[in-house]
Amino acid sequence: MTTNDQDKKNKNQKENVDTISLPKNFLVPFLLLSLKQWNMHGYKLMQVLFDLGFTTLDSSNVYRILRQLEKESYIQSSWEHGNDGPAKRIYSITQAGEEYLKTCHSSFTQYQQMLQTFFSIYTSSFFPFSNSDEKFKKD
Repeated sequence: MTTNDQDKKNKNQKENVDTISLPKNFLVPFLLLSLKQWNMHGYKLMQVLFDLGFTTLDSSNVYRILRQLEKESYIQSSWEHGNDGPAKRIYSITQAGEEYLKTCHSSFTQYQQMLQTFFSIYTSSFFPFSNSDEKFKKD
């Protein structure tokens, strides 16, 4: 195989991985998952994300991501006019967002299996007798 053929093969493999559309980070799936449960405005979304463990959120970054998700048709928004205070933009998930969540679920399931394997191997390398200790306790 020539170098040019190998480059083409590597490029095709990279393109195949890119088309799977794996999640880039955890924030987007958690945003979508939150919107699957409730339609809400950005400030409330940030409160929910904080409660879920995203303790160092930058509000401008969250709103930028929300605009990008809306541009990609994963979410939609509308203005809610209330009697008290200014109008609020309310976000909700779309069918495309639901499909993206399914992709995330599949990817995270694979990641979870890989992590379980890693931790199993890691633990056994530091504690090689932990399984045999269990055996002796049962006898």
